[in-house]
Amino acid sequence: MEEKQAKSAKEANQKQLHDPQVESIHQTAEGKRLEETGWKKWGPYLSYRQWGTVREDYSASGDAWRSTTHEMARSKAWRWGEEGLGGFCDDKQNLCFAWAFWNGRDPILKERLFGLTNYEGNHGEDVKELYYYLDNTPTHSYMKMLYKYPFGAFPYEQLIDQNAQRTHQDPEFELMDTGILDNGQYFDIVIEYAKNNIEDILIQLTVTNRSSDTKERLHILPTLWFRNCWSWELQAKKPAIHAVENNHLEFTHETLGTYHFYTESSGAFLFCDNETNNQKLYGSANDSTYLKDGINEYVIHDNVKAVNDKSGTKASIHIIENIEPGATKTLRFRLSQKALTDPFKNFDRIYKTRLEETDHYYEALQEIVPDAEEKLIQRQALAGTLWSKQFYHYNVSKWLQGDPTAPPPPASRKEGRNSEWQNIDNMDIISMPDKWEYPWYATWDLAFHAVNFAMIDSAFAKNQLYIITHDWYMHANGQLPAYEWDFGNVNPPVHAWATWRVYKIDEKNNGKADTEFLKAVYHKLLLNFTWWVNRKDAERNNIFEGGFLGLDNIGVFDRNEATAHGVQLEQSDATAWMAMFALNMMRIALELCKTDLVYQDMASKFFEHFLSIAYAMENVKGDGEGLWDEEDEFYYDQIRTKYGENIRLKLRSIVGIIPLFAVEVIDEASLQQAPEFIKRMNWLYENKPELASLVSRWKEQNNTLHLLSLLRGHRMKKILERMLDENEFLSPYGVRSVSKYHKDHPYSLKIGDFNYNVAYTPGESDSNMFGGNSNWRGPIWMPINFLIVESLQRFHFYYGNDFKVECPTGSGNYMTILEISEFLACRNLQLFAADKDGRRAFLNGDEKQQTDPNFSKYILFHEYFHGDTGKGLGASHQTGWTGIIAKMIQSKYNQKRGK
Repeated sequence: MEEKQAKSAKEANQKQLHDPQVESIHQTAEGKRLEETGWKKWGPYLSYRQWGTVREDYSASGDAWRSTTHEMARSKAWRWGEEGLGGFCDDKQNLCFAWAFWNGRDPILKERLFGLTNYEGNHGEDVKELYYYLDNTPTHSYMKMLYKYPFGAFPYEQLIDQNAQRTHQDPEFELMDTGILDNGQYFDIVIEYAKNNIEDILIQLTVTNRSSDTKERLHILPTLWFRNCWSWELQAKKPAIHAVENNHLEFTHETLGTYHFYTESSGAFLFCDNETNNQKLYGSANDSTYLKDGINEYVIHDNVKAVNDKSGTKASIHIIENIEPGATKTLRFRLSQKALTDPFKNFDRIYKTRLEETDHYYEALQEIVPDAEEKLIQRQALAGTLWSKQFYHYNVSKWLQGDPTAPPPPASRKEGRNSEWQNIDNMDIISMPDKWEYPWYATWDLAFHAVNFAMIDSAFAKNQLYIITHDWYMHANGQLPAYEWDFGNVNPPVHAWATWRVYKIDEKNNGKADTEFLKAVYHKLLLNFTWWVNRKDAERNNIFEGGFLGLDNIGVFDRNEATAHGVQLEQSDATAWMAMFALNMMRIALELCKTDLVYQDMASKFFEHFLSIAYAMENVKGDGEGLWDEEDEFYYDQIRTKYGENIRLKLRSIVGIIPLFAVEVIDEASLQQAPEFIKRMNWLYENKPELASLVSRWKEQNNTLHLLSLLRGHRMKKILERMLDENEFLSPYGVRSVSKYHKDHPYSLKIGDFNYNVAYTPGESDSNMFGGNSNWRGPIWMPINFLIVESLQRFHFYYGNDFKVECPTGSGNYMTILEISEFLACRNLQLFAADKDGRRAFLNGDEKQQTDPNFSKYILFHEYFHGDTGKGLGASHQTGWTGIIAKMIQSKYNQKRGK
């Protein structure tokens, strides 16, 4: 599908486009490559962590974090994928390349990033390395990242022990806290890739000794290996790597073909096989003489019997460099399908050309962005988004039943995790939330990733939204998979929103509407909407109970387990998400009416669904009582207890702000495309006035816009009043997830003999709920802020410049809604942008990274941010999720240009 979409984009580009910015991007060398097929065959598709994942867990207990560990990883051949440090592979992950380093002091080779498991971290799983994504292009024609490797022995045990002593109330103990990087006692290792063509990849490693007085030795081992497929399938043909000359390796694979790898630096060739060391891990006989951990055994323990110098399925070149204080060494390598007689003759010229083309591409993309800091932030956000692609392979049926060459899994597995999702058969390149902390897709994360990707590669963005609705992802009942820890969990239904946004961005980028993509996804989303209506509306009253909805601990209790607490939960956020879903589906149907009037019925169906949901929020029980609280003038969840009580949960959280997202403005031109839809609207106006009143200015003369929203002007103003109050939701860095009001007024709830409390918790979670590795009780979350900004832009489109709101609340300063959206976007940007003193909020509390020029210019896109200080928290490389700031920057300037 992606190739078809790329071809469609190429045809569109041949037409005269009217936007000079789009023209300039298409005319860059990278823009032209993007229109060709094949350039994305090789990319940064290696996981950063295969160990500790559900798909590699074959234990009876289903304890993924303990069944495979970091300690086991160097010795175990993985079943479903490969992991590596700063590497790449082909799109079927047949051949992999990554780096290994040794400082002469570590107990093991640095082949993979180290981090704590969910049980070891005082706030859940947590990578404990310093690495930064600095550059990347949509075709991966040029990629760049930085890894910081200490001179001293990596403090594995110290990181484990110190975090074990800390509580949920304590900050995490980080690598920087050990002091091991003080006084420049580390290597800066810059990893770069540049493609000469689709099958010819230049590799450059630049190592700098950051010390001013210490000469250091570094062992560098560029490593290539084949993913082990032969151990799992009967009659699978084993590939091979062998030495041709002193600087030349040759690779042969049944389907991939023949490839060649060249090294400019001298070093010994070390070969072993990508096969499990059964003796070490399980006390049973090995299937091979030279095992996966053989290279580690040779380098660290001088075990010459662990490797051979002729052939295998895994190979390294062992290069040793002595680097003077402050000095830099550059090493060059090349992987090519074609045998080369002089592989490094034109290396520098090709590398320089690709770097210049990358700069040219981003100059074109960022033409409308005048601020240098914003350009830096946006480029690194997009780099991280592109680096976070991953080959993802998981067949649940095979995983449950076992492979023909392996012992059968324990019987308990067949009734355990994901056993109802045997349709899952995934083997694609997918955008990951974070390739170490979340090396598996999450459906609602993926929606935001796709919107971000649409800026730079709308074909890939469309592909991501398209594949997730395939039968081998989507359940037969219409549910979209959540994530591999529990495919049956429920994420907010934002897929239709993302589909519409990507469709419109793609149309702008390529000058042509891809209605085939829109239709294909739309038909599958019909099934998903039906699943929501049938499964998550227990009382059949259009009030929804989605459960935790990706918001982890935002509720008073675990919202997935409401019935265990003796309550029936009626959620403001779930219901608002469904109203938004209905409006998105209606809007898509109206668009499809332009070419096929049969979609008028669909538009009417979802129009009525929206009205019914909106009416239910106003009148849950038919007694005039809804989810809107007239006293507080805010939306809340409510529960019905087994004791017959109806309780409104007066916890001021983003649950009450999410109704803002259900907003659509229909222009008269769109309605004229659907005459039967207009008739249905008019019938509702005449016959169901209680529903018709929910649509603004329906019958006003000379009006060309109709507002469909859960909020009329007054209620929107009241929500904004709270949201823009710096004593409640408004932080210097965006909108908090829980009101600061609860700092002094914790919310308490008593049900029977149990008491529940929620306080304003602006930083890390102080609760074990959902593992304690994220927090929605006060911090700032970028995607929610993005949706707020976008929703306000739509409201402004309807209300115009005459509608103003005080911002911030109590300031006496009034702004249009559009100005407020820009105001909030600017606050979000203050998380990353250097202030007048050169300090970045996300680095709050880390003086070295704030002030050291070898750290301060590198941006980390954390999972969430402290509600008061802006400090980055949670996963540190969640670029697809928090990287949506890149789109926010672009939207900010598009709005100024009236686009």
